[in-house]
Amino acid sequence: MKTAVSVPLAPGSLPLLGHALPLVRDPLAFLESLPAHGELLRLRMGPRTVVMVCDPGLTRRTLVQDHIFDKGGPLYDRIRELVGDGLVSCPHSMHRRQRRLCQPAFQPDRLARYAPAFTASAEASAQSWHDGQVIDVTAEMMALTARIAVETMFTTALSPHAAQLVITDINELMDTLLWRAIRPGWLERLPGTANQRYDRARAHLRRTIDAVTSGRRGDPADHGDLLSSLQGTAGDPASPAGHGGLTGPELTDQILTFFFAGTETTANVLAWALYLLARHPETECRVRAEADALAGAPATFADLPALEVTQHVVMETLRLYPPAWLVTRIVAEDTELGGIALPAGSAIAFSPYLIHRRPDLYEAPHRFDPDRWCGVQPDRAAYLPFGSGARKCIGARFAVAEAVLALVTLLARRRLVLLTDRPLRPTAKSTLSPRGLRMRVTARHA
Repeated sequence: MKTAVSVPLAPGSLPLLGHALPLVRDPLAFLESLPAHGELLRLRMGPRTVVMVCDPGLTRRTLVQDHIFDKGGPLYDRIRELVGDGLVSCPHSMHRRQRRLCQPAFQPDRLARYAPAFTASAEASAQSWHDGQVIDVTAEMMALTARIAVETMFTTALSPHAAQLVITDINELMDTLLWRAIRPGWLERLPGTANQRYDRARAHLRRTIDAVTSGRRGDPADHGDLLSSLQGTAGDPASPAGHGGLTGPELTDQILTFFFAGTETTANVLAWALYLLARHPETECRVRAEADALAGAPATFADLPALEVTQHVVMETLRLYPPAWLVTRIVAEDTELGGIALPAGSAIAFSPYLIHRRPDLYEAPHRFDPDRWCGVQPDRAAYLPFGSGARKCIGARFAVAEAVLALVTLLARRRLVLLTDRPLRPTAKSTLSPRGLRMRVTARHA
């Protein structure tokens, strides 16, 4: 059997820097170019060599066999710096227990209780805009999803000022996450304002969330938020005598995890959806028709089945611009993948963006076509915006419901018009962001 050393090195590697330059300059074009060179390729990310998986079947195997292909590698090493061992970043040995303890917070009855916050936040954004105003769409969507995160996680436990500081910290950390994962390790030991800002933001964010969770400790009331649900978990039913509920530090890790996972990611999905709809007015009209069918009433969780076009728009947006566009794993035990022997400790990576853009999986893969989802269930090996297997994102239904209800609420109230016909290129950092997306607000009848 061949070893990882025999895997071809991806083009573009440089001494010392490895593939840092193509991953920083134009990472998406670089990823799309890789399948032409093989199913498995070697990338050099910082001091480590990573095996890049380009094949959909092999990618699914890495997701399903999570006891072998564990959370780890350059990206997750950095994520753990931010959120500890929360549900997204914890190793396999901790995951099943955490999943059982967190699952009640994402049951349909809880999602129905969160849904009013989705529409209320979108309504507040739409009402704050005036006719003719030019807005930074990504920043506005970040503010929208941050309000939703605060309301659904903490209700009134976090003041507006503290919530804004949390968002500032998250923006600072997310902007540098990818670069810290792929750069040589010696760079972070150098003195400099960027490293200092990162360390300050990380420490301040954890102190803030620690204070919130500590302030709620011992409060038996159900405030209808995610924090109450997590604190109200009596224990792990799979453990002896039902013990093993979340500890204080674990609770902070989970809240940080869900805050990171639920703000910038969904904000970018909404911003991309508004951009794509503005470029495809016929689809935008169909979404507006669904909004108008609500007859002015706020959209609810029960309305989701009727919002079929809007759901397809969100699904297609997630295909074109999956927030988790590059993912790493660590091999927990000696194994093989695609006929290549991988010893324990090997790092691998895969890209939902790469998979979603393969022409052998999707007809005209670069085309925005929500109707490709009519009557179609996504292929679990070809559609990976939330991952797959036992570690599929626990908040997938939350995120889709939030995006659909917020989007239909915004389009019921306002139109957003692009200022230029030039296509917008994504900014690939920790997520895919439509940086520089500015649009003009107009009245619905315009």
